[in-house]
Amino acid sequence: MTTKKRVIIYIPRLWTKALHEGKQRWKVLVVHRRAGKTVACLNHLVRDSMNVNGSKYAYVAPTYKQSKNIAWDLLKEYARKVDGVVFNESELRADFKNGSRITLYGADNPDSLRGMALWGVVFDEYSQQPSNIFTEIIRPALADHKGYAIWIGTPKGRNDFHTMYNRAVENDKWLGLLLTADDTNIIDEQELLEARETMSEDEYAQEFNCSFDASIKGAIYSKEIMALRPRIKQVPYDPALKVHTVWDLGVADATSIGFYQKIGQEVRKIDYYENTGEGLPHFVKILMNKPYIYGKHFAPHDIKVREFTTGKSRLEIASGLGIDFDIIPNLPIEEGIERAKLMSSRLWVDKEKCNKWIDLISQYKRKWIENKGMFSDKPDHDFTSHAADEFRYASIVEPEMVNDEQTFKTQEWENNWN
Repeated sequence: MTTKKRVIIYIPRLWTKALHEGKQRWKVLVVHRRAGKTVACLNHLVRDSMNVNGSKYAYVAPTYKQSKNIAWDLLKEYARKVDGVVFNESELRADFKNGSRITLYGADNPDSLRGMALWGVVFDEYSQQPSNIFTEIIRPALADHKGYAIWIGTPKGRNDFHTMYNRAVENDKWLGLLLTADDTNIIDEQELLEARETMSEDEYAQEFNCSFDASIKGAIYSKEIMALRPRIKQVPYDPALKVHTVWDLGVADATSIGFYQKIGQEVRKIDYYENTGEGLPHFVKILMNKPYIYGKHFAPHDIKVREFTTGKSRLEIASGLGIDFDIIPNLPIEEGIERAKLMSSRLWVDKEKCNKWIDLISQYKRKWIENKGMFSDKPDHDFTSHAADEFRYASIVEPEMVNDEQTFKTQEWENNWN
């Protein structure tokens, strides 16, 4: 007895016409949950792999595990009908007879994407990925072949996905698409009605109405950010006040710096800077290039740890570069979070210079424990943590942000730098 081989045929949904037929190089698709975004984009990659010999494509999920769990079986299901395709299970890769290739990756290991040439890439649930993964890693990889990028997902606050979508709708050369469940009519009314009954208002608005303003489930500062919105506007630098900096120091990950001014009980966050893979001299130079008159500089207690390679602590290195840090008291994280919530009621934030910080702090959330079906008391450590830690540190040292002292030794820094 012979078993007839099952052939899977992809039937595009109506909303995917703009994806498959659009000639734009950059496409941002904000589409409701269960609309078939991942299936559509994987088939888009399969089609291009078949049509362009020797081409290379990447699908990037927030984590490698998600790529494997969500997209790998789908890719095999739809690519299996292509003659001569071979699947590499260990590398999550589909190799086509014409030399083309589709590989699945996770944004939690961005270094695995460096140094390659790509004809196209799909970012799935981009709102949960580091904002620099495209500009620093993927964009250069697309240059040789003028490859394309597709960002897909549902909103999770006003993060980089929101920024990308706004860029797309404001630029005629991009495709920006936002489709709610009412727009596509894919999910029947009874199912949506039952979803409304079992989901919170924010959850439904986010997942099915594609709201960027709905609170993220488990978000630590959701209420505070909502209350803060009217005070996120242009907050100019006041030369009469000292600028105090608060640092969260990274080693292999990001270092973040918040720039604050204070008058009375009012705290003004006038600037924010974050970067990855740079040493202290880089960040000191950033400070020097800004027009601010500095007061105090605050860093966490681990700045006193000596580095194995030099035998010096970063506290000593910073002093040699002209910055004398005050050490932030090492309080429990929960106590710091409560202080940050209290300070937020007196906080004003510059909309433009702190835009990245606003995006990150809005997504800072508690860790989800899968086997218990609940959120942990501890925050999730991810790409949002550095902005959140800097904010927490600022709330601890805020009483010490005074206007009668300047500790940035400009001439000493210039001498050491030269």
